[in-house]
Amino acid sequence: MTNQPRTNTFKNDVEIVSKNTVFQGYFRMDEYRLHFKLFEGGWSDEVIREVFKRGQVAAVLPYDPLLKKVVLLEQFRIGAIKDERSPWLLEIVAGVLQEEETPIELAHRESREEAGLEVQELIPIYNYWVSPGGCSERVALFCAKVDASKAGGVHGLADENEDIKVHVFDVEEAFEMVRNGMINNALGIISLQWLELNQDKIFRS
Repeated sequence: MTNQPRTNTFKNDVEIVSKNTVFQGYFRMDEYRLHFKLFEGGWSDEVIREVFKRGQVAAVLPYDPLLKKVVLLEQFRIGAIKDERSPWLLEIVAGVLQEEETPIELAHRESREEAGLEVQELIPIYNYWVSPGGCSERVALFCAKVDASKAGGVHGLADENEDIKVHVFDVEEAFEMVRNGMINNALGIISLQWLELNQDKIFRS
């Protein structure tokens, strides 16, 4: 055994027996049958796993360093239908990549579509897997410099049934909403905690 993590060897360490689409609706579910190498040697038995196919996402926390304000979005989320407070969540800008689109291009496009804002500058925060135990979704997370004085109103694409209300908050108020659970989704929590640690180091010019 080695103390080093297993990296860049997946092509040799995973054997895919079969892959089949078991559901195709608004989202897709694929079933994999596979073997993978064990840390102590040898191979696993055949493992069956369903994977929720979500793909690459880009998400943006719009931040105005001059006014010390962040722009957050409020919209209905079916996954939070049983939330004890409300299925209307306070979130940041986010969307799924279209074919041949880059995360940076998506960050600009979704900022316009969902918040009516033009991004002046982007800072990468993290690239991370959302829930790799059963979902393929990966997020490219950014902080964007914007003019929050231009933010407001209701946005979104009618053909996607989007109904998105734009809110502007002082950064300290947003940080407190993370602490008290008002902001209760991963993208919002991660990006705002990052901003709380880094706000004095970014967008100085």
